[in-house]
Amino acid sequence: MAVTRTFAFSTPTDYGEYENDTDYSQQNVSDLPVYICEEEEERLQTLGTVFQPVLYSLIFLLGVVGNGLMITVLLRRWRLLRITEIYLLHLALADLMLLLTFPFDVVDFVAGWLFGDFLCKLMGLMKHLNLLCGSFLLACIGFDRYLAIVHAIPSMRNRRPRAVHVTCILLWLVCLGLSAPNFVFLSVREEQTNTSSLYCLYYHHDIHGHNWVLTNRVFDHISFFVPLAVMSYCYTAVVVTLCNSQKSQQKQGAMRLALLVTLVFCLCWLPYNITLLIKTLSDLEVIHYESCQTFALLRAALDVSLSLGFLHCCLNPFLYAFIGVQFRKELSRLLRQLGCSPVCLPFIRSQGQSRPSISDGAATISTNI
Repeated sequence: MAVTRTFAFSTPTDYGEYENDTDYSQQNVSDLPVYICEEEEERLQTLGTVFQPVLYSLIFLLGVVGNGLMITVLLRRWRLLRITEIYLLHLALADLMLLLTFPFDVVDFVAGWLFGDFLCKLMGLMKHLNLLCGSFLLACIGFDRYLAIVHAIPSMRNRRPRAVHVTCILLWLVCLGLSAPNFVFLSVREEQTNTSSLYCLYYHHDIHGHNWVLTNRVFDHISFFVPLAVMSYCYTAVVVTLCNSQKSQQKQGAMRLALLVTLVFCLCWLPYNITLLIKTLSDLEVIHYESCQTFALLRAALDVSLSLGFLHCCLNPFLYAFIGVQFRKELSRLLRQLGCSPVCLPFIRSQGQSRPSISDGAATISTNI
């Protein structure tokens, strides 16, 4: 299917493509470079209708199972939750709510947006809200471990469950306020190509929608680099503190886990943030497309790197909970009650008997992260 790409008019975003039909209405279109990118468009269609639906479906299944088990185990002991486990519960909720938008994305990739204007707005709001909240909750977990290990005694009075619940509620409200414009600017429109389809994109309010797209990207970068900086500092301080204390196998495991948590977060989301920054520079005409291949490569890189970022919400249960001894005991008890013990328990036991977890042990807080 041949599609005419006028690069000066299109501004694709991380959730779709914003088309500002009025912004360039007074320009002479004949003076603008027009590229016919038939082969590149076909490759992008293959990526969008085959690769992404399969990958999103796998992420959805793994993430729902992992985060669902994590939430179930934590809620079974609601009144006995430790400080970090409260953060973990909110993190699992954010990841699960993000994953619940994936079935809509899969259908959208294959057949266009079939769910109406309200769900278009709601899914965009949910996706951005939970991406923001999930990232900042990771920073909160890192800061909590920093207080518990580096400043163990001074922080005991401030690390109270009620204060943590209030912190999480405030964080949800702030992220909701930052995400609310998605509900305003997202809308459904029919694109007239060889096969007309409906798309859920940033169409409302013309240039204001475009400005929100750019603002949204700033929030995306903030929600990555700020938590990354907090996690890097806090976990570095945790590792230094543990290195200066008495050596033990448990402490070495805690240090490795601290480094792993930071490294996985960086590897999952750094490629997307770099690619998105390049895309923003091209939209602002700081840099320019030189060919159809450049345009297609950047579009494909955005899609693939965003999928890699979403994969992080599947890894959170394994990084923060499943490898903990106490958590695995409670998970084993739950799986026995569900009748899954013959299949699931050998895998759980294979994870080791003494590996520390983010949520392990208030009593041994100086040796666990």
